[in-house]
Amino acid sequence: MKTWIMMRHGKSSWELQVSDVDRPLNQRGIDDAHRMGSFLASKNVQVDAAYTSPANRAAHTALIVTKEMDIPFYRLSVSKMLYDFSGEDVLEFVRCLPDEQNTIITFGHNHASTSLAHSLGGFQGNNIPTASAVLFRFDVSLWASITTGTAECFSPKMLA
Repeated sequence: MKTWIMMRHGKSSWELQVSDVDRPLNQRGIDDAHRMGSFLASKNVQVDAAYTSPANRAAHTALIVTKEMDIPFYRLSVSKMLYDFSGEDVLEFVRCLPDEQNTIITFGHNHASTSLAHSLGGFQGNNIPTASAVLFRFDVSLWASITTGTAECFSPKMLA
């Protein structure tokens, strides 16, 4: 069994004139990341590794959520493949993970999040909201074998 928690970064700020990769979280994004991290911690999921896009807003979300979940900092890595908006690079990244990792969490972006939720988990909604988590479960032993599985989506609004 492989479990993948796929998180979309928190709400970002458009106040600063910075490049896309440098755009920070706004206060709602920070608050939602804390809320989701606390919620995920309550699910008692033992995460083997965490991976984030190098984008500021995704990395900041990852730092907050992993701290709330008590995931040690050394288990968090940055991958340029997660700075993807189609989902193709993200899926390739996950399919190449070490098979001794059974449960992972990634922090990335939309439209990749929505596209993967549709294709891998049968998500029916129009959009994965910011700071939302999709909990995929795949009945396989190899990451390379993931195709479709079950998916649950959790958003900060659901928890409010």
